[in-house]
Amino acid sequence: MYNPQVPMDGHSPTTETRFGSNTQAFGKVPEQQGNQRIRHLLKCFGLRTSLIRLKVIDALLTAADNQRSLGVRGVHSHLLELGIPLSFLSVREVLKRLCSEGVITLNADKSYSLHEEAAKVLEGRA
Repeated sequence: MYNPQVPMDGHSPTTETRFGSNTQAFGKVPEQQGNQRIRHLLKCFGLRTSLIRLKVIDALLTAADNQRSLGVRGVHSHLLELGIPLSFLSVREVLKRLCSEGVITLNADKSYSLHEEAAKVLEGRA
């Protein structure tokens, strides 16, 4: 079977030409570490990991780091800016579920933030 990644001339590829030999140059390692933290958080709350949950929590964490608060529309817009085509309803339902499970809280101004217990889990204090 033909494999386009294996050279046909009998020479093995050098380390300079291999893809993935320096993943940190493309920012993959920090993203994976962030995702691992969020995966652990979801597991601690008894929730399955899904791409939409990872992205929604990441959006809320990014907003908190920038001293901003996001509501449903803000989270949805943030995800669209990142090129993640999720419907507004999907984002709203994920936020509702994360609230009902105690991962995030709905503030008085209709914005969402990480619950205190979830913040402790992310910081490694729980």
